[in-house]
Amino acid sequence: MTWGFVTCGPNEALVISGCCYTKPHLVPGGRAFIWPSIQRIQRLSLNTMTLQVDSPTVYTSQGVPISVTGIAQVKIQGQNEEMLLAACEQFLGKTESEIQHIALVTLEGHQRAIMGSMTVEEIYKDRKKFSKQVFEVASSDLVNMGITVVSYTLKDIRDEEGYLKSLGMARTAEVKRDARIGEAEARCDATIKEAIAEEQRMASVFLNDTDIAKARRDFELKKAAYDVEVQTKNAEAEMAYELQAAKTKQRIKEEQMQIKVVERTQEIAVQDQEIARRERELEATVRRPAEAEKYRLEKIAEANNKKVQLEAEAEAEAIRLQGQAMAFAIEAKAKAEAEQMAKKAEAFKEYKDAAMMEMILDVLPKVAAEVAAPLSQTKKITMVSSGNGDVGAAKLTQEVFTIVSKVPELVKTMTGVEISKSVYAA
Repeated sequence: MTWGFVTCGPNEALVISGCCYTKPHLVPGGRAFIWPSIQRIQRLSLNTMTLQVDSPTVYTSQGVPISVTGIAQVKIQGQNEEMLLAACEQFLGKTESEIQHIALVTLEGHQRAIMGSMTVEEIYKDRKKFSKQVFEVASSDLVNMGITVVSYTLKDIRDEEGYLKSLGMARTAEVKRDARIGEAEARCDATIKEAIAEEQRMASVFLNDTDIAKARRDFELKKAAYDVEVQTKNAEAEMAYELQAAKTKQRIKEEQMQIKVVERTQEIAVQDQEIARRERELEATVRRPAEAEKYRLEKIAEANNKKVQLEAEAEAEAIRLQGQAMAFAIEAKAKAEAEQMAKKAEAFKEYKDAAMMEMILDVLPKVAAEVAAPLSQTKKITMVSSGNGDVGAAKLTQEVFTIVSKVPELVKTMTGVEISKSVYAA
């Protein structure tokens, strides 16, 4: 190699070491003068490296195994002399693939560490947080190697146990539920808005109808007022005509009444004269004879009244005398009956049993007649005989005789007189 200037592109850095330098001279993307044999020149790639960081089957803080794939963009920092010097110390003489492998292993370790400190839900739901933590931890470690992490993105999360699928199903159910709720709420809002719109429409219709009704009412009222005014004027005109006609008729009637009054006055005068004539005639032909007849009838009535009064007094006196006579007759009859009873008593005392016997004998036929009286009223008699004794009329006669024969015993029981002894004694 001859001495002279050496250049490099913007994606690489020249590392010159040897004479004149106590430490390597770094020239990122430029040129430098070198002395062959006494100075050494090396090239370090500054290209951005894309790394796919796979972390299969890593257990999270909940013990759930998942696999994560991340994409990282890294490069050797050529603008910072210290980082570039550190990169020269670490990677000078290594190929780009070797540098990528070192960076990939470092990132994969930090990615697994972060996965172990978080839950599946945190990694799955908050990828930005996971990416940020991996980026920060890896950057702090790789910066010591002179490598800058340009970006880190979580590409994929997967598991073999179906945990993420369950989370997805739950989330899907939640989303579907939220979607149904949102749809129901939307329908409800739409229904409410439709109802409000219908209410507003009906209110507008009602308001319009109300205004129309008010206008119609005002028109009818004004028309009615005008009609009343017109009818009032017509009625006043008709009434004026009728009043005038009535006044004319009244004057005609008054004139006619005046004529009738004059005629009636004349008739009354004629009638008065006729009445006076008839009164005189009545006085002569009726009243005076009537007064004479009245006087005569009054006298006759007084005489009849006097006669009736005298007849009543005579009748009362006759009744009094008749009462006295009846009292005297009753008294006399009582005295006669008393005397007769006294005489009977004396006769009974004298004749004693003979008199009693006579009275009993007088009574016996009456007793027999009373006993036989029911038999005379009987239309049909049915008699049953045992074959001993009389039958027919003889039986009835015997029955009557038996009843009459018991009379002496009855008399003895009531009076103590034995009729059979009295008869034998007589």
